Parts: sequence; C-alpha cells; structure tokens
Amino acid sequence: MAPTNSHQLQCQYFSQEDLLGGGCLDIEMAIGAAESAMLAFERDEVLFPDKIVQIFNDETQERINCLPATFKKEKICGVKWVSVFPPNPVRHGIQNLSAVIILSEIERGFPIAFMEGTLCSNVRVGTMGAVAAKHLAIEDASSIGFIGAGEQAKMHLIAMKTVRPSLQHCLVAAKSSEEEELFVQQMQPLVPDVRIQTTGGDLKQAVSQADIVVTATSAQAPLLKAEWMREGCFYSHVGGWEDEFAVAQACQKIVCDDWETVKHRTQTLSRMYQEGLLADDDIYANLIELVAGTKSGRENRSEKIYFNAVGLAYVDVAIAYAMYLRAIDAGMGQSLKIQHEMIFEHAHLKDWVRLPTAGQHADS
Repeated sequence: MAPTNSHQLQCQYFSQEDLLGGGCLDIEMAIGAAESAMLAFERDEVLFPDKIVQIFNDETQERINCLPATFKKEKICGVKWVSVFPPNPVRHGIQNLSAVIILSEIERGFPIAFMEGTLCSNVRVGTMGAVAAKHLAIEDASSIGFIGAGEQAKMHLIAMKTVRPSLQHCLVAAKSSEEEELFVQQMQPLVPDVRIQTTGGDLKQAVSQADIVVTATSAQAPLLKAEWMREGCFYSHVGGWEDEFAVAQACQKIVCDDWETVKHRTQTLSRMYQEGLLADDDIYANLIELVAGTKSGRENRSEKIYFNAVGLAYVDVAIAYAMYLRAIDAGMGQSLKIQHEMIFEHAHLKDWVRLPTAGQHADS
C-alpha cells in the first residue's frame, strides 16, 4: 500500500489581510502584470473563454459572474468568481462587489491558491485606468476630479497617483457629504501630498479644473457634462452610463480596453453604438495597441481623451498570480488541506459511506 500521505493535496489560502500584509496593494506590480498579460494575449499565449453570467434581477443587475483564463507559458489557470449587487450599499450598508479567485497549475491540474478576490478585482480596475493614463494623460497632470467616492474611486486615486506623481489636488463629488468626508478620511493618509477636498455634491466643481476626470458610480444616468471638461483632460470612465453622449463626441481620441466587448455592453459608448451615434472607425485604439507601441498615445496637450474599460478577466488572473507570488515570498497565507488521501484509500471509508440497508430502496 502507498504511504498515506502520497496523495495529499493542499493549496495556500490568502485572506484580504494576508494579501495586504504581503505588499500586494502595489499598482506598479499590477501594471507590470497587466501589461505583460495584454502582450501575451496578443501573442496568443492566453486562453480566454467567454464568461458565464447569472443575473438574478434584470432591473438592478444583481449578478454573479464566472470568469476563467489560462496563461500557457506560465502554466497557470485561474478563475474569478465575482458577485455584483448594486443595491448593497443602500440596502445593507455593505460593498456591492465581492470576489474570490482560484489559481491552479496545469501540469497536474491541481489548485495552488484560493484567494480573496475583491482586492485584486478593484486593483485591476484602477490598474487599467493607470495604464491608460500613462499613455493618455498629460505628463505633468496636477489635478484629478472624481464623480463617485466608493471603492473604485479610491483605488483610482492610488493608481493615478502612481503613474502621475505630479498630482497635487483632488476634488470629489458624491451622493452625500458623508461619502465625500469618508473618502477624504480614508484617502488623505495614503496620499499625504495630495490636497483632497469635498464639493458638497457639486459635480461641475469636482471636474471642471481637473487634468484627470474619473467617474466611478453605480448610477445609470448622464452625470458628466461635456461642457465641464477642460482642454487636455483625460477621462477614465469606470461604470456603466455615467456621462452624456456629448462627452465622447467632444473627445479627440476614444480608447477602450477592448472595443468589441464594450460595444455589446451598457456603457455610454455601447448606447451610442446601438443608437448609430458611434461607429467602429470612431474608436482610436484598444489599450493593447498603446502598450505594444503600435499606436501613439497623447499627441498634444490640448487633446481631450476618453478611456472606457469593461474588464478583461485574464488581467485579473495575471494580477492575482503576481499577488500570489508576492504573498508567498512574504510568508503570508495559510495551508488549506484539500485531501489527505484519495477517496478509496481512506481506512475509515466503510464507516463514512452511506448505503441503503437490506430491503430498502435507494429512493425510499
């Protein structure tokens, strides 16, 4: 008989605190992982199946999505299981997004990590905005304005400050003064050289003098007005329908993470496409073209540039793998036993198996 531990399987479990303690809230690390992943995808080194979406409420778009991807050279397969429940903040006073990520090696097919995924998911959103800003925001951007003050907005401030350390001034507008004050309270210690100010819900004030504008809300309404955007502004559109059509029409360049994906969703650009107000030729580039250097980014200081990302799950997997390596190196996480033996090797299986007794039918 084989030794009892020869078929033992285990993986590493990482809580959000493990990942944070391991130094995984590192946008530069995430940018490196994201850019490498996009280039690998262009080289056909990534398997990226369609996601599976389960929508439980069409009106509120409460849903759980399953998003897999595999990096063939690294021999890593991952999946993000993410729930998006927009009513949560108002209805329950909790976040609207939560996720877990599983990573497996593909030599034997066994899992190597089970991870809290909300951090990774939020980092990926901010990271993609930051990658775009590297190419599309003015180099000496000093001001940033937010419509929305939630998790995505907060992560975007960290991400934008990473690629534009010249940022010195931040204005935020939200649905309530409490949300704005919380934004300042939580973010000011993280970016001490940025002056963060509330606006009392004044959207125009928040964005009209900003070199970088970010809308990150759960609203489905044209909140951002084209007339508010200053010359040379870079706009990162995070949510669904957050700006009037005139915003895109006023921009000299429109860039997406993946236009083919965007145009079939519910973003502002998607709505414009479906109404015949935007055509394929109106899209300047996908972000990968800027990363690969096949298209130029910003070409002068006066351009208004629009960026929209709906999310590429293979980037989540790439960032999750980078986080896994960082956390392992930092000695974080804990071992999670999956099995000690194969099923029929268990000495006590006869005590655990459940079979009908003589004279009983299995369906009785």
